[in-house]
Amino acid sequence: MNETVPTVCVIGSGAAGLAAALAAAEAAYAHSVACRIELIDRAPRGEHGGNTRFSPSYMRMAAPDRVAPGFEADLAEASGGRMDLAYVRRLAEEAPAAIAWLMGHGIAFDKPVYYLSAGPPRIQPVGGGAALLDALECAAREAGVVMHYQCRAEKLLRAGNGAVEGVEFRNDAGAVGTIKARAVVLASGGFAGNGEMLAQHLGSGADSLTPISPGTCFNTGDGIRMALAAGARAAGDWHGMHAEPVDPRSTTPAPVVLVYPYGIVVDSTGKRFFDEGGGLVHETWETFARTIHFATPGRTAYAILDAKLYDIDGYGRAIRSEVLPHQADTIPDLAGLIGVRADVLGQTIANYNVAATGDPACFDATRRDGLAADPTLSPPKSNWCLALNRPPYIAYPLVGAIAYTFGGVETNANAEVLAASGPIPGLFAAGEITGHFYGIAPNAVAMLRALVFGRIAGFGAWGFLLRRNTQHAGAPGHPVDQQ
Repeated sequence: MNETVPTVCVIGSGAAGLAAALAAAEAAYAHSVACRIELIDRAPRGEHGGNTRFSPSYMRMAAPDRVAPGFEADLAEASGGRMDLAYVRRLAEEAPAAIAWLMGHGIAFDKPVYYLSAGPPRIQPVGGGAALLDALECAAREAGVVMHYQCRAEKLLRAGNGAVEGVEFRNDAGAVGTIKARAVVLASGGFAGNGEMLAQHLGSGADSLTPISPGTCFNTGDGIRMALAAGARAAGDWHGMHAEPVDPRSTTPAPVVLVYPYGIVVDSTGKRFFDEGGGLVHETWETFARTIHFATPGRTAYAILDAKLYDIDGYGRAIRSEVLPHQADTIPDLAGLIGVRADVLGQTIANYNVAATGDPACFDATRRDGLAADPTLSPPKSNWCLALNRPPYIAYPLVGAIAYTFGGVETNANAEVLAASGPIPGLFAAGEITGHFYGIAPNAVAMLRALVFGRIAGFGAWGFLLRRNTQHAGAPGHPVDQQ
């Protein structure tokens, strides 16, 4: 893999990596510049793509040609004012063009129907992340991108002036190889699949977090480690992660159960521990999942509901587990099914029912309905408080599952990786590897920013390569010396 023509190397084949590789290849073709684009991924072919393959890929857009109202303000609020405003502004400005670019490659979009509570407007690629991945990969291959699977990037190669010179990798047979490249794009995800890093940054026990999908396991922080070793600055909330409550019995990816606001949640002792109605589901799921894992006996909780769940129009779209819930005609029988003491669960529900004094006619699953419990209830329930009194009673076991981490490398609005002195020449990054999220993940933004900044990174890497090519050969398109 020695460089005979100027090369861009992309690490990672999820949405950000494929967008970068395709953008770079198209830019080279449009300008008739001889250029090689190589992509490496540590996963086997068919398992590659990280979280993208299993993601529903919701994107915070009012329509394909415009972002949702209040986009920039909402992202700033979610981060507690810590997000880079120039980065957010670039994301908002470039999102429509990125979506149009994807549509030009045959990717169709529609409006998704997901959990019950209202949220910001979103669009979704038809077929979700898997369809997105297939279309981008097909386009990249047709554009001449060379892909290498089961190759784990280990080190960035650098010139004496600090510019990136390529990547050292190890294949599945243990052999070490190099790709000489004048620009590199890091798009290899965060560290959700690295137990040691999770424990170090998120706390004791984080290494046992359930991955939300098989793709999560390949996000082991390799790109972050390499960039930091090359002098990149760390950024983002290193204690933060996006996590969701899932059914541990399920064998499908991301088997979320998002009906918990409409009943109660109890721990393995049968006691409540959380304000189930503290906000819309996308405002509480991270805190809820984290609480289950780090502060709940046995790291398992149970969503307890009654037959009124079945009255909610479209309730099934908020449940992605294929396993039916535990169901019984009495609370003691339900307690037996889930292994919780019947007397404790019975008392918990009795106390809750006494506090559920609001008018059932006010119940509205789609918004904060203000149907709160009596203030004496502890923990409180701030919305959707209806008594559990209509059999059959149902229970879903829940654990906290990690999707991605927030800590990563610092990049600017041009997707350049930043060191203390400024951009590292020739090094770009996009997606979960970049540290721009703080506090909570802004809803339906992760996939959008991966695509937008992946595309920006690809164009940027090609432009940087072109400038270096000019310096080496005197004019774009001329043969260049082998490094």
